[in-house]
Amino acid sequence: MGAGKQIEIMDCTLRDGEQTNGVSFLPHEKLVIARALLSDVKVDRVEVASARVSEGEKEAVKMICRFAKANRLLHKIEVLGFVDGKQSVDWISACGCQVINLLAKGSLKHCALQLKKTPQEHIADILNVLSYAEAQGVKVNLYLEDWSSGMKDSPDYVFQLMDALHDKPVLRFMLPDTLGILTPHQTETYMGMMTRRYPDCHFDFHAHNDYDLAVANSLAAVKAGARGLHVTVNGLGERCGNAPLSSVHVVLKDMCHMTTPIDESSLVDVTHLVEGYSGIAVSPNTPVVGDNVFTQVAGVHADGDNKDKLYCNELAPERFGRHREYALGKNSGKANIIQNLNELGLELTPEQTKAVTKRITQLGDRKELVTQDDLPYIVSDVLKHNTPNEVVKLLSYMVSTSYGLRPIASLKISVHGTVYEEDASGDGQYDAFVKALRKIYKHRLNRVFPLLENYQVSIPPGGRTDALVQTIITWRREDGRIFRTRGLDADQTEAAIKATIKMLNIIEAPEQEN
Repeated sequence: MGAGKQIEIMDCTLRDGEQTNGVSFLPHEKLVIARALLSDVKVDRVEVASARVSEGEKEAVKMICRFAKANRLLHKIEVLGFVDGKQSVDWISACGCQVINLLAKGSLKHCALQLKKTPQEHIADILNVLSYAEAQGVKVNLYLEDWSSGMKDSPDYVFQLMDALHDKPVLRFMLPDTLGILTPHQTETYMGMMTRRYPDCHFDFHAHNDYDLAVANSLAAVKAGARGLHVTVNGLGERCGNAPLSSVHVVLKDMCHMTTPIDESSLVDVTHLVEGYSGIAVSPNTPVVGDNVFTQVAGVHADGDNKDKLYCNELAPERFGRHREYALGKNSGKANIIQNLNELGLELTPEQTKAVTKRITQLGDRKELVTQDDLPYIVSDVLKHNTPNEVVKLLSYMVSTSYGLRPIASLKISVHGTVYEEDASGDGQYDAFVKALRKIYKHRLNRVFPLLENYQVSIPPGGRTDALVQTIITWRREDGRIFRTRGLDADQTEAAIKATIKMLNIIEAPEQEN
């Protein structure tokens, strides 16, 4: 497998990645991305544009080249050019760039049907560009476009091209699977044919992801002797995209024990940078850089990690400036809760942990996302206000609202073991609920219901989602004393109802007040 072998990484986000439908980078955005790739991520080379596209593209290349030259990185900047005599070389040279990635035809059908030329004519045209580029001091890498089809359908044509060019001033021969049609086995076979026949040539492999095999094919290419791989940030590219930078790096490092120049601690930052400029969101389950890839959901996984990291692999999140998280939801289990509590420095008894777990599971059943930031408020809500023996229990309730009609509430409560039912209408769902309670207290219990002095709703501070709503209600007793109760739930009305039931338990069992 070539353990320890150094693999060159060329990023073409700013050229091939920009061919993603709907993606167009402004010149200053290209500069910022190129600077991040070279200075932070530390890729070997960056392909930044196609020649002769537009004046805006020309300005972008000039800006990038000025930056690169000032930082002694100009040799790492490359621009795609065409077999068009002097035109592409002149355009690239005028931008201050020193390397052209010359796009030749790597299959007989492209040569004959697109260019309408014979192989000998196409080779002559390529040689003319090579000669002119050398005279202008521009170095050349040569793309064999549609090389994968060429190897499948017309290998003699590919070898005819290589026989004529392998000893010419070409730094690298770059072999694209332009249509993403290769399997890993085919990639290894065809790349092996190239490296054995031309052992002194430097070959790059350029994968496309039409069959979701771009990373696997990249691995197969280096197994067969490719010295360089082409990638894009977030796998951007035409149709299904290219091989993602982050995935290619970790596969080479962890599975092949090869080396790349990549600073993996910068991968997440450049992912978000390109995500913002491109407008293409990264899926949460994208390997290495997705939001969810270091989050364990199942409680058994958290339990195994807590005992001996049983559910961890070489992709330690710390490598990428991240940390492992344990999701809070219906599948969490005690182990996930304990992991999150430990990170927050909170210690609970087994009974308390069980109560908190039950509360989080209830939220998860309602498809609410609970974050670690929400956890302290859930703990407080469950433990501070739950009483060992509730004397007032809400057995069931229903609130409804309809257009043009007043909201209605029906409820059933138990007070000291006696069950009461009542309904009422009100100005809102919660108002209807409280009026039904007041009926029970006035007409059935013959007791005064406290006055509602203040009603405050907020999202718990520090929470990253709107999964939880906190309702704090201020009550005034008959003797003028004021006290407050709080409810926490995903639904504002239900949070207020919980705060109200806590209030009733306080007035029915005063010794429980704190």
